[in-house]
Amino acid sequence: MKFLEIKKKKSKYDQFGHSAFDGSGGFGGGGMNMDDIFSQFGDIFGSAFGGGGGGFGGGGQRISKGSNLRIKVSLELKEIVLGVEKKIKVKRKIKAKGVTYKNCSSCNGSGQVTRITNTILGRMQSASTCPSCSGSGQVVSSKPSNSDSNGLIVSDETVLVKIPAGVEDGMQLKVSGKGNDSVGNGIAGDLIVLIQESEHPTLKREGNNLHYDLYISISDAVLGISKEVETVTGSVRIKLESGIQSGKILRLRGKGLTSLNSYSAGDMLVHINVWTPKILNKEQKVFFEQMKSSENFTPSPERGEKSFFEKVKDMFS
Repeated sequence: MKFLEIKKKKSKYDQFGHSAFDGSGGFGGGGMNMDDIFSQFGDIFGSAFGGGGGGFGGGGQRISKGSNLRIKVSLELKEIVLGVEKKIKVKRKIKAKGVTYKNCSSCNGSGQVTRITNTILGRMQSASTCPSCSGSGQVVSSKPSNSDSNGLIVSDETVLVKIPAGVEDGMQLKVSGKGNDSVGNGIAGDLIVLIQESEHPTLKREGNNLHYDLYISISDAVLGISKEVETVTGSVRIKLESGIQSGKILRLRGKGLTSLNSYSAGDMLVHINVWTPKILNKEQKVFFEQMKSSENFTPSPERGEKSFFEKVKDMFS
């Protein structure tokens, strides 16, 4: 079971990056990832205790990584409910045909330069990123004329992004290796996809639940009626009992969104709103005048029937 749990976590990290575990949404982080942070600790502790450069691994050449690309993808509510695959055009930097690289002479291909400082405690060695190769360990030996200083050219590419059901606005997905290429033998950066949720005209999302306002006439409320209600995947017919009150909430189980972290689905909550007419003709006015003294038209909430504020409290608890 532990092996399966680790495998599941790895799959989440490959798709969502660090945001799969830290709950963050949107683009934060200021451009530094966890690998960058730990590599800095490696430089400090490795130097202080006589270790080589390149992080905790010690001694070996650092593998450089190309820069990440970031794009925004707008999704309809139906696409979020069902999951979708999107073909997205991106402009990414790739190695030009015919470009060659050689080891950086400043750092001998290690990607780091060391500096020894005399202190009252003795000689202290520190390591920092090589300014000549920006830490890649390699520099351009020869390149075609249409490439930039790093031997890269801009290429248009169509990337297939698989978006699972249940994503939320502000969430970011990671497509590994679809960012910009790195210099030399490094690996390409990632494509970071920011999810933007388009507003639905009639359905409102709250977590994995959906809310829908259903308006009915006084006659429908008094006599009862069957109504079609719009869901994300189609319409369903619900029966409204005679005497239904404005503010009542009907729950359609499983008609919400599937949770991203489980197989359970949210519900759709139908809010009943009894529409009061603003204009009446003479006969209608006479009818309601006659009904004012009727016992059946006198408000008499049943015992145990919750008020509007109690229903709102239950909805958010």
